[in-house]
Amino acid sequence: MRTLDFAPLYRSTVGFDRLFDLLDTATTARPDWPPYNIEKTGEHEYRITMAIAGFRPEEVELTQQGNTLLVVGKKAADADGKQMLHQGIAFRNFTQTFNLADYVKVAAATLRDGLLSIDLAREVPEQLKPRRIEIASAAAKPADSRVTQIEQAEAA
Repeated sequence: MRTLDFAPLYRSTVGFDRLFDLLDTATTARPDWPPYNIEKTGEHEYRITMAIAGFRPEEVELTQQGNTLLVVGKKAADADGKQMLHQGIAFRNFTQTFNLADYVKVAAATLRDGLLSIDLAREVPEQLKPRRIEIASAAAKPADSRVTQIEQAEAA
């Protein structure tokens, strides 16, 4: 696999640090443990489903900081002293990082039947949504009611 060196670009650009960080992380191999799916469940809703069989809710930690979602699983040490003759079920610790788009927040998280479901919702602030402004003639007095919010279906 080829590796790309972005160092020459760092010298000639200003303000693109986040873009280069994303490119660096995209070119490195992502861990494949635990397996996960990302699905779109609505117009502005998404769900990440991770297969983490054997983990209890208190052994899994979700943290959203800015546009980064961090999922960490730390399996507690088995204190009952079992002697394993064959261990085919992986109970290893994991760390998985997801880069979220702007205004995407974690709405809920559930752990059921060995599947961790993380529901995400995109909530664009009202001041960033497009507005339609009615144009009045020069003779008419401007009115505040001439500004209306455009629905997302119309804006697209």
